[in-house]
Formats: sequence, C-alpha cells, structure tokens
Amino acid sequence: MSVVVVTDSTATLPADLAEEQGIVVVPLQVVIGAQVHDEGSEGATPEVVAQALRDFVPVSTSRPSPAALVEVYERLARDGADEIVSIHLSGEMSGTFESAQLAAQQVEVPVHCVDSRQVGVATGFAALSAVEALRAGATAEEAAEVARERAAASSSLFYVDTLEYLRRGGRIGAAAAILGGALAVKPLLCIEDGKVANLERVRTAARALSRLEDLAVEAAGESSVDVCVAHLANPERAAALADKLSVRLADQLEGRDVWCGELGAVLGAHVGPGMVAVCVAPR
Repeated sequence: MSVVVVTDSTATLPADLAEEQGIVVVPLQVVIGAQVHDEGSEGATPEVVAQALRDFVPVSTSRPSPAALVEVYERLARDGADEIVSIHLSGEMSGTFESAQLAAQQVEVPVHCVDSRQVGVATGFAALSAVEALRAGATAEEAAEVARERAAASSSLFYVDTLEYLRRGGRIGAAAAILGGALAVKPLLCIEDGKVANLERVRTAARALSRLEDLAVEAAGESSVDVCVAHLANPERAAALADKLSVRLADQLEGRDVWCGELGAVLGAHVGPGMVAVCVAPR
C-alpha cells in the first residue's frame, strides 16, 4: 500500500529534503500590496517579505483553498497513492488545516488530516516522523498519530524585536503589543496549545537571545533531539545561537547538526525582521 505524506510550506522543510523523503509541500500565499504570491523560492521569499515590512507595504497571508488541496490529493491518487497523511500548521493560527479537512471530504482516497498545533519546523519534524513511521511499517493512521505525538512533544520558542507585526496579524492582542512597546521589553514567546503565548520579557536583545539558548537547553533535557534555529533578517545572531546550541546539546544531538536558516515568508510576515526562533523536537 502506498501512503503519501503532505504538508504545507510553513513547515520550512528544505526543498531537497522534502523531495528526498517523498513529502509533498503545498504552498500558502503571501499578499504583498496588491500582488498574491505562493510562498517559496519562485514566489514570496523571506527577503522580499522582510523588505516589504520595513517599507510599510501591506503584507498579509492566505491559506490554500480546499479546491487547491483537492487537486493535490486527486493528483496523488492518480499517481498511485492509496492513502494520504496531511500534516499542517496549527488550526488556531491558520485555516490550512480546515481546508485539508474540507478537501478530504471531497476525494475518494482516504486522507488523514493532522493539526500539528505547531508552527514552523515543528510541523516539518512531525511530517518527517510520519515518513519514518511509514517506512518502518506503520499504517497511515499510526503515522498520523506519530506526527501528532512528535509535534506535541516539540518546543517552539522565539524572540521578536517588536510585537507590532504579531498585533497587525491578529496573533496577539493590541494591549499586549502596546504594553511591550511602552516598557521597551524584548519578548520571548512560545507556542502553547496551538497559539502564541508570552513566555518571558527581558530588557535587551542580547539577554533575550541568551535566555532563548537556556530555554532550548532546558526543553531538550536529556532526550535525543532535533534542533532548528530560524530567523528573519537576523543571520548573525541565529548562527551564533546555533553554534552555542551545537556545543551545549552535543550529547542530545548524537552527531546531528543544528539546522539554521531563514524562516519562511508566511510566518515571517507575522513576526517581522529580527526574529530568532528555536525548535527543539525530541526524537
């Protein structure tokens, strides 16, 4: 039986890795000014989004439509898929999971939809775990449960220069953004129950990144983990954090590298330039 794993572009999987693992990636859209672009190297890139935000060009994002996902599922069925596991970013943050559910009702091939309750590479790690489970002999339902468990065990932690972009996108309340700006604090945030939640507030960017490092180490504990550092227009700080985590978590990484790269355009539109994030995903 052939089972295919589908995810969306916010999972931030490198294109070559997704192709190697047979994961099909469905793009979300970014609206910059009046132009609509698919997220990806041929459309909306992190660099384009970061510049638009700096220039105060209106930027918003859009989920893939149910019809777009129907097209993907039907194509995979024609190509030989007997079942599909479709793993997406938190339904609390995007309508993508809802689109997947609606599309699943319109196709004959069985589709197991997974709300990762996460954002970014935590969703990507869940998709990779589903592939690994399938190769080990799991059923599609079992692979979907593996993905849920991996996502639930993962910690997504991030620092933003300002809460303004999260406020614009409706991801936090206006009062929280105004308070943060008035106090000149640097917020540390996390994903909790599928939504952005306040973690801590510190006074300087350097302190925030140092604390982010400590929190990532705490989240890893003694477990075997995968770790990713992501950023938007902040490569030096992200690389420095990745280097430190590579040393402090060497035992838990068991020879694996800390991934380090730029956040995708869709998520970047909501957090703004300067953001640095860490995902710690127990294996």
